[in-house]
Amino acid sequence: MRSKIFTLLFIIVIVTSCSCDPEKFAKFAFKSMEAMMGEGFMPSEEIRMLGNFQGMSVNLSKSTDEDTTTSTIYLKLENGDPLVLGNQPEVLARKCAELYLRDFEKAGDYQQITVQFIQTDPTNPENIAMQEYIFDTQDFY
Repeated sequence: MRSKIFTLLFIIVIVTSCSCDPEKFAKFAFKSMEAMMGEGFMPSEEIRMLGNFQGMSVNLSKSTDEDTTTSTIYLKLENGDPLVLGNQPEVLARKCAELYLRDFEKAGDYQQITVQFIQTDPTNPENIAMQEYIFDTQDFY
């Protein structure tokens, strides 16, 4: 047991004391996640550039009720350019959904995609505004 603890501590010291590029570690983590979740799971930079979003994330949900199964992709796009978002946000949401579904190889396994535009107040992060748009994935094929 002691040797396992010392081995673990040794590995932690080696990894944390390394002057490696942290971006390489992040890229490795994203590649590993995409290998597990499917190619294109992480939103592309093309989506980020559409609205100049500062943050992007994806959640996948499958739920089963009595006789129905609902599967949804939640695409969260945070703190985009207000000028871009203010001019027909539903069109921007549809374009983001289209690009995400084009790139994600397992998109056909899901019935809906929900695009969420989330804006936070830089002076008070507790103030949050959200716009949500829901699309059927089959409309994009």
